[in-house]
Amino acid sequence: MATTLCHYFQQRVAENGDEIAIKNADGSVRLTWSEYGAQVRRASAALAAEGLRSGEVVAIMLSNRPDFHVIDAGVMHLGAIAYSVYNTSAPEQIDYLFSNSRPKIVFTEKQFEGKVREALAMRKAEGDASTQRVVVIDSAEEGEGLEPFLAQGSDDFDFDGAWQAVDPGEVLTLIYTSGTTGNPKGVELTHSNLLYQLGVISAVVGDLSNGRVISYLPDAHLINRWICQYAPMYFNIEVTDVDDPKILVDVLGQVHPTFFVAVPMLWYKIVGKVKATIDAEEGVKGKLLRWATGVGERRADARVAGTSPSRRDALAYAVADKLVLSKLREKLGMDQLTAAVSGAAPIDASTLVFLSSLGIDVLEAWGMSETSAVTTVNPVAKPKFGTVGKAIPGTEVSLDEDGEVLVRGGGVMRGYHRDPEKTEDTIDEDNWVHTGDIGQLDDEGYLTIIDRKKELIINDGGKNISPANIEGALKAASTLIGSAVAIGDRRPHISALITLDPDVATEFAAKAGVEGTDPADLAIHPGVRDAIATAVEAANARLSRVEHVRTWEILPTFWAPGSDELTPTLKLRRVPITRKYAEQIDALYAK
Repeated sequence: MATTLCHYFQQRVAENGDEIAIKNADGSVRLTWSEYGAQVRRASAALAAEGLRSGEVVAIMLSNRPDFHVIDAGVMHLGAIAYSVYNTSAPEQIDYLFSNSRPKIVFTEKQFEGKVREALAMRKAEGDASTQRVVVIDSAEEGEGLEPFLAQGSDDFDFDGAWQAVDPGEVLTLIYTSGTTGNPKGVELTHSNLLYQLGVISAVVGDLSNGRVISYLPDAHLINRWICQYAPMYFNIEVTDVDDPKILVDVLGQVHPTFFVAVPMLWYKIVGKVKATIDAEEGVKGKLLRWATGVGERRADARVAGTSPSRRDALAYAVADKLVLSKLREKLGMDQLTAAVSGAAPIDASTLVFLSSLGIDVLEAWGMSETSAVTTVNPVAKPKFGTVGKAIPGTEVSLDEDGEVLVRGGGVMRGYHRDPEKTEDTIDEDNWVHTGDIGQLDDEGYLTIIDRKKELIINDGGKNISPANIEGALKAASTLIGSAVAIGDRRPHISALITLDPDVATEFAAKAGVEGTDPADLAIHPGVRDAIATAVEAANARLSRVEHVRTWEILPTFWAPGSDELTPTLKLRRVPITRKYAEQIDALYAK
């Protein structure tokens, strides 16, 4: 019986050897399961020759490329612990991770080598000599690079004995939290944690076997590691690595994934692209597009209500799907989906309704690294948009007295790496994880996440308001909006700081005949401000009166993942934002 991911990996090698396991976006690298298995065997032997032992740690700072899979799996087969570092991390942030994880070996690329070396110099200055080797996999120096490293392994290494000795309760990986309220914490996840979730997920989202996924999110993010590293070993899924997110849309059209997970911002962009296409069409074609999406909306309404469409609507949808909607999905590369999921942040319900009208049934899911990523999922048969669905089989969800969401089940982490105090603060004596999220549970077990416990706005009238709800409505109202921050704690009304999406803003500037794409110039451009004003008005129409954004400002800058304002997973760093933009915030309440 397979008890670790090592067992499942070896099953794939034995049973699916000639099938493609991993490739990169341009097709220049393609590994079959047999080739992947052979490379992992070499990697484990080389790591063992380097002195890596069970329970020791390896840090990986690489872009999305086939080498990552090989190194990560090679570490896993030794019973050692591999974790990934966000590529946007500054040397000081990497230094903190290294101080907590104490990696014996670090794998990186030339583009990140400088930051890694600087962080290690900080470690050395502190007297920490844990890291014994740095492997720059694409180094052209003689004797350096990944291939020379792999070649150092012994042919006599007992690879089979090593992976068969791995225990399911051993730590498989560390996932460092995004650190919105302090230093990141290293979540220890075991083979058992991941195998539990992989074992129940098909009952929730559908059969994922023999499918295709795209690795484009950071491997430091558990969602990407879950979908593109561990699930392929379990379900025999082909992975396409994308090292440049800007080409993702093109790759979608090439790969036609069967399982696709995206953060809300990407779903907003997809919806915006489709709506722009529809709005641009005139004449008969335009009328046909609008008719088809209108029919699709009635189908989506019936799905939300948990009812079957009328016979007339069902017939109309079949025609609309054949003539229009199926072609839209094919063009998007979403015509062969078994499951599509939105996660990592709340998504505006109107976006889910529109996607459903196209025949793309996106399931909103919720979870956290501490619970192995997936805790609740909206059932495809009867979703409740605005909720994050029901607990997956084998997981319990409850609410504490103050409304904090508690989680218990097979996905609960072993603890925080080298931090027993924070572990004790998070997991109580009954093994409930205190998530820090405030939620509501309805009579059918559907969970609604209100917001982070520490991030709720309490206005000067004492009303509790969710900033995430307001921010989601703003971003859904216009793809021009890259980030939105709702302000209003102990204030008389809600205001918002808004930044522009650099890609959409560039397109807007080109169409408007604006010279240059400097965010400071775009922030004051009348056309941009009119578009944002329209978006705010549209968002307010869908929000309660107390949530209305009354004043707002476009900041003269773009925010990037891993910046002062955003975590690598695009979560807002609210405290640094309110400090950095205090002057702009005060001005919003002086109007």
